Amino acid sequence: MRLVLLGPPGAGKGTIAHLIREKFGTLHISTGDILRDEMQSASTLGKKVKSFVDSGELVPDQIVIQIIENKLNQHKKSTAGYLLDGFPRTVEQAKELDKILSKIAQPLDYALYMESSEAVIIMRLTGRRVCQKCGAIFHIKNKPPRVARKCDECGGTVDQRPDDKEATIRKRLEVYLKKTAPIIAYYEAQDRLLRVDGDKDSQDVLNILMKSVHENRIPDQHKNGSRNRGSS
Repeated sequence: MRLVLLGPPGAGKGTIAHLIREKFGTLHISTGDILRDEMQSASTLGKKVKSFVDSGELVPDQIVIQIIENKLNQHKKSTAGYLLDGFPRTVEQAKELDKILSKIAQPLDYALYMESSEAVIIMRLTGRRVCQKCGAIFHIKNKPPRVARKCDECGGTVDQRPDDKEATIRKRLEVYLKKTAPIIAYYEAQDRLLRVDGDKDSQDVLNILMKSVHENRIPDQHKNGSRNRGSS
């Protein structure tokens, strides 16, 4: 299974990525994670990434694309597929990704778009709490720590991230929707967009995806490249 995971902040992308990885053994490629890994490796590329991050600038597309290509090349013979989370973010990035996937003969099956309502996103994100020490994630309603403000995993302080304040979330959503609309249209035009209701429980979202697999909407790559599309 080869997927690009799309959706606004708070749509539940991280949770569904974990479930997909557990069920299918799929390689989860998170842009944020691999950028951090690259910096920690102190490679030439990692040093370039760090210079941008330390100066507060966005890492240029060219560097991000190179890192994604390196990662995919390392796993190009894997039969478990991949899940790209946080990339691509623009139509130009999507076009470059298509070129990379063509070169390694690992074409995309779907762009899984997790649509979610503003009310649910705000509820999820304003209630999110993160351990300042180990990064473990909690939620004041759905998954509170056993001891208030204390991490169940490491005992560190659990607090709200500054970008999880409601005013900031609304701004993030505004920017996301403006920038994401073209890439949604791009994958829709390719007949690769699968829309799911991100307001649903993550297990329900996984079940919808599994239903698509069982309906043979993801083709057998060893037989042919045809695509049997049912209704979403």
